[in-house]
Amino acid sequence: MIDGSMQSFPLTVEKFIQHGARWNPEVEVVTALADGSTRRIRYDALHDRARRLSGVLSQLGVGLRDRVATLAWNTADHVEVWYGIMGMGAICHTLNPRLGLADLAAMLRQSEPEILVVSADLQPLARQLAAACACLRHILVIDGPCDCSPCNIDVTLLDYLLEGDVADVPWGQFDETSPSGLCFTSGTTGAPKGVTYTHRSSFLHTLRLLQADIFAISRRDTVLAVVPMFHANAWGLPFAAPAVGARLVLPGRVSDGAGLARLINEENVTLAVGVPTLWLGLVEHLEIHGGNVPTLERVLVGGAPLPPALMRRIEERLGVTAQTSWGMTELSPSGTVAFPGDPERRADLLGRPAIGVDLLLTDAGGTALPEQRDIEGHLRVRGAAVVERYFGQDEPATDRDGWFATGDLARIDRDGNLTITGRAKDLIKSGGEWINPAEIEAIIGALPDVSLAAVIGRPDLKWGERPLLLVEMRRDREVRDEDLLASLKGRVASWWIPDRVVRLEAMPKAATGKIDKVKLRAEHGQA
Repeated sequence: MIDGSMQSFPLTVEKFIQHGARWNPEVEVVTALADGSTRRIRYDALHDRARRLSGVLSQLGVGLRDRVATLAWNTADHVEVWYGIMGMGAICHTLNPRLGLADLAAMLRQSEPEILVVSADLQPLARQLAAACACLRHILVIDGPCDCSPCNIDVTLLDYLLEGDVADVPWGQFDETSPSGLCFTSGTTGAPKGVTYTHRSSFLHTLRLLQADIFAISRRDTVLAVVPMFHANAWGLPFAAPAVGARLVLPGRVSDGAGLARLINEENVTLAVGVPTLWLGLVEHLEIHGGNVPTLERVLVGGAPLPPALMRRIEERLGVTAQTSWGMTELSPSGTVAFPGDPERRADLLGRPAIGVDLLLTDAGGTALPEQRDIEGHLRVRGAAVVERYFGQDEPATDRDGWFATGDLARIDRDGNLTITGRAKDLIKSGGEWINPAEIEAIIGALPDVSLAAVIGRPDLKWGERPLLLVEMRRDREVRDEDLLASLKGRVASWWIPDRVVRLEAMPKAATGKIDKVKLRAEHGQA
């Protein structure tokens, strides 16, 4: 009898920074500061600080599966905190500082962390949270000086604690299915829900990202991660970069066009990742002030639809390939990514799923459609990094076959490329028939004079609901309402055409950078 076995190698996320520190120790993580300067740290030094941070947390009483919350921007200090928390087997609960106090406090009351790690400029908000959440015992400050004024709980500069004697806490001494992170959904379509990531799910998700047909990150890349670390683990970039030895550039609070252009050029960025509105700001800055970003090769876009006109502007003005993608917090978050070398790339084609993700189109009741290609259906997904149950809930978020209902309407073409055709909750029922706002938005958003477009329903005495078109025009562009609406004729049913156009100085954005339809409905959706 021939027998044998393979080594046990738990898939835990601290291995990414350990790998980076050992095999690419000199590669830098760069953080942009508010004054325009940068701060740099090598992977080996970041690893050492993260190990010491685990010791600090242990001395403060943190153990396996305890939650530690972070309220911070994209910085190297925040990356250290991630690895320090996750490496020791605790759970990193990232909070979005763009949310209101009530929402943040509600999330903290659910996860019940005793420690909140906060960027220095967010200390006022952190102190308000401490007053509202009895679970908090310590605030640890990163990225700047500590406010030493009286507070109802202990407030300490984390660097000060790292300089002292700390315990040596072993990393990775837990099962790979242990929880590693907690992130709440954006709440753009309902109340935010907590999604718990495991070490195994995040490890496998990272391996997917690194595939040549997905993010295709390699050691030669310098990656600018503008997608927030507090939103779906920054799409996994703080794991992926050290896994291959890529340089990682973190913008801190820099998100304006001028700041991004400066950062890209000073750091020779090759790949930039974030929502479409960020790249619109970069393009508009370069159009007004001139200049180029010659090292930039790809812009990876997700989180919100990319209008075709904006895709053309990005590619032509920046001289890059715009790579579209689709995902959700519940998917860790990557679902599909467009192949960067595909000559048939279009803004509406969001690519194919990588191994470990599967897609299914169903009817409204959840029954699989007999034909899965070139037909619209309700999109479901399952895989190794897809949510099974929301944080704090007993019932599964999936059906009995393990499929998670995304709430999206979608098509899958003959080549397997996904197109999101709308959100089921966004559909407008007018005269007993459904109108899909996404189709109208795609047409209006493709017009060269339009920056952003959104369609919402308004109550109507006769028809029940009627669509309202809201637009943000490009700078110094004037187009009559009737000409905007005329672009829809012959392309959608005549009764789909909105009755009114509302022009906005700036389209409201949700905390994750998406168009905030909740706010649009509140301000413009009443009769």
